[in-house]
Amino acid sequence: MTRRILLLSVSAGAGHVRAADALEATISALAAQGGQVEALHLDVMDFVPSSFRRIYADFYLGLITRYPRLWGMLYRITDDARPDAVVQRMRRTIERLNTRRLRAAIADFAPDAIVCTHFLPAEMLARQIRKGRVSAPVYLQVTDFDLHRMWLVPGMSGYFAGSPEIAHRMHAVGLPAERVHTTGIPVMPAFAERHDRSVLAHRFGMDPTRPAYLVMGGGAGVGALDELADTLLSAGGDFQLVVLAGRNEDMLGRLRRLAAGKHAGRLFPQGYTRHVEQLMACCDLAITKPGGLTTSECLAMGLPMIVNAPIPGQEERNADYLLEQGAAWKAIDAVALAWRIQALRADPAHLAAMAARARAIGRPHAARDVVDIVLAQLGHR
Repeated sequence: MTRRILLLSVSAGAGHVRAADALEATISALAAQGGQVEALHLDVMDFVPSSFRRIYADFYLGLITRYPRLWGMLYRITDDARPDAVVQRMRRTIERLNTRRLRAAIADFAPDAIVCTHFLPAEMLARQIRKGRVSAPVYLQVTDFDLHRMWLVPGMSGYFAGSPEIAHRMHAVGLPAERVHTTGIPVMPAFAERHDRSVLAHRFGMDPTRPAYLVMGGGAGVGALDELADTLLSAGGDFQLVVLAGRNEDMLGRLRRLAAGKHAGRLFPQGYTRHVEQLMACCDLAITKPGGLTTSECLAMGLPMIVNAPIPGQEERNADYLLEQGAAWKAIDAVALAWRIQALRADPAHLAAMAARARAIGRPHAARDVVDIVLAQLGHR
């Protein structure tokens, strides 16, 4: 009998969707190997009114971009709010009233199990479970190295934590210990594969014997990446810089002009790619915002990081985790970033130690571990 696993994400930030994509790819690989399992990935925002989507997703993205300090304050306030507080009950009611189409889509697929990579569908399904309308087990995957109160949704069949500390915190707040699993945050199967740096570097026109650093601007290519690249490369030193401009074509053009002129042979701009693991394999260090998925991908590759410009709230706490574990440094601006790159170039043993720590806490098989747990528990039902 083929098992159906429904994956529910929310496109409020890319990480929740990428985690579900990783689980879907893992299930598809199992099916291709003869496993009797299939997956369907739904983005909750495709099933809600446009007005709700603008408030929920677009407002969130606008807030963290334009008013990050305000977001940080709201993050702390909602983390301290009790689940039975009036404002929390109102929020859940509004969410429930705007997800009726999603409930219909779930019923049409008739899943054997559901994995949520965001708390919104988990909260909606928790109510359906209480009312006896959903019998399939529902699981919740936390996608940061932090545990905000909104992830504490009761009634789930399982909870997947990104680190042992998050699992411990889940136990401490009363989630059933037997339902908490330390799997890591799911990343695409490609991050668990072996990569030949020499072959890949030649493919991208790089020198595999020279140090290379990867600057990641996210899918939207946000920030003055051209100015940052110019600052870093103008500081001197024999290294190469790969800069991901995402879907920002204007920024990609500016970077290419720099690469063709002032920094020829040292700057390698890239647009949006689905194969970032290949670029990571060519590099010795990543310079990135500390999102849960991006940092999990770096850890899976054993790639140390310099984290910069964390969003107050979850990204700050992700950065704390990486710094505490010795897998990353933090830079507050371009000047600090340039200094840290020079310091690590002068101390390759320290950079190697950071890479070792990244490999030690990385979980490249997190997606497979999640899927294995879900399928194993279905086998006992």
